[in-house]
Amino acid sequence: MKPIRIVFMGTPEFSVPALKTLAKEPGVDVLLAVTQPDRPKGRGKKLSPSAVKQAARDLGIDVYQPEKINTPETIARMTALEPDYFVVVAFGRILSRQVLDIPKIYPINIHASLLPKYRGASPIQAAVLNMDEQTGVTTMVMAEKMDAGDILLMDKTPVNPEETASTLHDRLSQLGADLIIKTIRGIEQKKITPVPQDHSKASYVSMLKKSDGRINWNGSAGSVCAHINAMTPWPGAFTELCGKRLKIFKAVVSSAPMPTSALPGTIISCSDKGLFIAAGDGVVQILELMGSSGKRLDAAAFLCGNKIDLPACCE
Repeated sequence: MKPIRIVFMGTPEFSVPALKTLAKEPGVDVLLAVTQPDRPKGRGKKLSPSAVKQAARDLGIDVYQPEKINTPETIARMTALEPDYFVVVAFGRILSRQVLDIPKIYPINIHASLLPKYRGASPIQAAVLNMDEQTGVTTMVMAEKMDAGDILLMDKTPVNPEETASTLHDRLSQLGADLIIKTIRGIEQKKITPVPQDHSKASYVSMLKKSDGRINWNGSAGSVCAHINAMTPWPGAFTELCGKRLKIFKAVVSSAPMPTSALPGTIISCSDKGLFIAAGDGVVQILELMGSSGKRLDAAAFLCGNKIDLPACCE
């Protein structure tokens, strides 16, 4: 029986579990890992490889890093490999129709939502931000329109109340890795038929910006905590106190009473247990934060080195 021939495309850490799972799957041959070129990172702006490039090297898989994916040169190189499938996971480039037509069977994408909900660049953060009870991953046949292809399989997972985008990212990346194996095996066994999405139910989420991390204290206490969780680890939730930025890492809804006169953003009290800040309908208890020291601290440690004169208000 001939091995299943796959060209893998991906870039960040989210893509790595799928690559590793495919590489160790019996009867599967990952011919090439296509990823974005090395980019400058860190304060020294040193060129650094993508997570997929590093993983592919460790697995002994050839790596290809074209600056542009839809060029004749790139198309010729991938066509010559005669792949059965493309598996695309957070690659970060739009593929042309000519590229999508290269695999003999399907170009398959793993997307971190239950499509057609949350098409776009930040579905994981959206699920946390909107306090969804569940989310999941979808495998689909890629189309030219973003995240609009026919659905192959889905897998669901609950979103826990204290879930951060970071913890959900890790869980969904592994869920997607498991799902791509089920998907390819199901196609090979003729047990899966692509199902068109209901485009009328589609919703879209854009790429996050640093400014999206700013906390809106006018929202409910629950939504403020969800925002903090959704912005962890990037871009990071923040607020400003007396003109200085505070980065907030961990918070919970407090049962502490809110003074009727307290405006949203008002620091009601401070103690070793946290900073208690008024939101639109209740109180948020800040447990971990970072000030000008650049160190992530619990509330007790933060207050040892940072005096807060009450009344004070976060903006």
